[in-house]
Amino acid sequence: MGTKDLRIVLRDVGLLAPVVGVMALLSFPVAILFGEGQLLGSLGWTAVASLGVWAVLYLPFRQSGEARLKHGLTVAAVGWLVVAALGSLPLLLSSADLVGSPYADPASALFESVSGFTGTGLSMAQRPDLLPRTLQWWRSFMEWVGGIGVIVLMITLITGPGMTAANLYFAEARGEKIHPSVLSTVRTMWWIYLLYTFLAVAGLWGAGMPLWDALNHAMTGVATGGFSIWPESIGRYNSVAIELVMVVVMVAGAISFVVHYHMFQHGPRTLTSDPQTRALLGLVLGGTVLLALGQLGRVSAAAAFRGGVFQFTSALTCAGFQTSDLRSWSEASKLILVVGMVIGGAAGSTAGGIKVMRFLLLVRGAGWQLRRLARSPDALIPLRLGGQALAESAAFRRLGEAAVLATLWLFFLLLGVLLLSWLVYPDARLADLLFEVASAQGNVGLSVGITRSTMPTAAKIILAFNMWVGRLEIIPVLMLLRGLLFVRD
Repeated sequence: MGTKDLRIVLRDVGLLAPVVGVMALLSFPVAILFGEGQLLGSLGWTAVASLGVWAVLYLPFRQSGEARLKHGLTVAAVGWLVVAALGSLPLLLSSADLVGSPYADPASALFESVSGFTGTGLSMAQRPDLLPRTLQWWRSFMEWVGGIGVIVLMITLITGPGMTAANLYFAEARGEKIHPSVLSTVRTMWWIYLLYTFLAVAGLWGAGMPLWDALNHAMTGVATGGFSIWPESIGRYNSVAIELVMVVVMVAGAISFVVHYHMFQHGPRTLTSDPQTRALLGLVLGGTVLLALGQLGRVSAAAAFRGGVFQFTSALTCAGFQTSDLRSWSEASKLILVVGMVIGGAAGSTAGGIKVMRFLLLVRGAGWQLRRLARSPDALIPLRLGGQALAESAAFRRLGEAAVLATLWLFFLLLGVLLLSWLVYPDARLADLLFEVASAQGNVGLSVGITRSTMPTAAKIILAFNMWVGRLEIIPVLMLLRGLLFVRD
């Protein structure tokens, strides 16, 4: 990476830092409202630190050139780390005033922040109900902002029109646009996001959840993040009504913003006309049936279906809420959940995973290749996807892109499992390690008990790395590594 490139990257990373400062200032009323004035200092110092990073990185390089896509990819990779580091400050600084704080260890505070901003939901807090309300809010706020995207928020607040905004937007693994203008797309995404958050709060409150609980779970539900203020997660309430509302919230969060926008324009039929949404709903149904069948010998049919629909929806949408202790589930049931976590939600949504569209494209592509092999080499056979016929050149290009991303995704998944098994948990069951790493890299948050504040620092670093890689969908991380190795164009 040349000096000019470095200046551009540092400038735009500096632009991200004030996002955390604004979040800290907006959190002041929560601390005041609940009489937790001792946490105002932690929030204040976070705002000061964010402003300091902005001054150090942005001001000296503010006249640097326009960012291109390669810069945007590197900014996304570095920026998420910087934001996570700043976001850990309220957790770390407040630990001095909290007896038995799960965030006294800097690695634990950073892990929680990475988990929050990436929308993962794996937590260092085994008893989140004992945290001050301000920290409960901060965890939910991180996931809510991370769900829409830190860079999307930065574009909204700071960036003007032009190629810089577009490159930063696409660098954050957002390939779909609602309007030709990125800024118009971002603004539309925000009003959709705010509307669904409000509806989720109203729905959960109406279903019997206390208002504070409803606010936090609505924020983390729409963001498909999964942080809860209770150790039992949604299982705390043992309410069919609350679980049904949460299933709707999780599915809504996993559907593309573009589909939501067109649904407002053209009605609910948009959901059935979009191939990716149809596939998402079909996967929910199929996974529910498989999980329910696997639980039939242990619980009643009604309980099996209830647990199956909630847990598979939670896994596939990458929300990570739990109503059951997954440690007691069979290996086959865990594997079904792993498949859901790897596939993930729709492209252009708040969910993680390799995305339903890529999964659908690879499945359809396999059938297309078989048809081509069975026909004459000169036969022109288009690849059909959702009523659209792709010519061979376009089909091979899209299949190649999907295959590369899926291969890289699985490589980092297996790398995380190998490192955990080799360096940290040599005696752990492979299925449990696979489950935990898939949950981290899929930005899900379901756990079989491995993630906790007492786990070794190496395990926290490995899982945090997988969360970071999964949120950015691999390519920005590889671009950063390429730049660090001083590879020049």
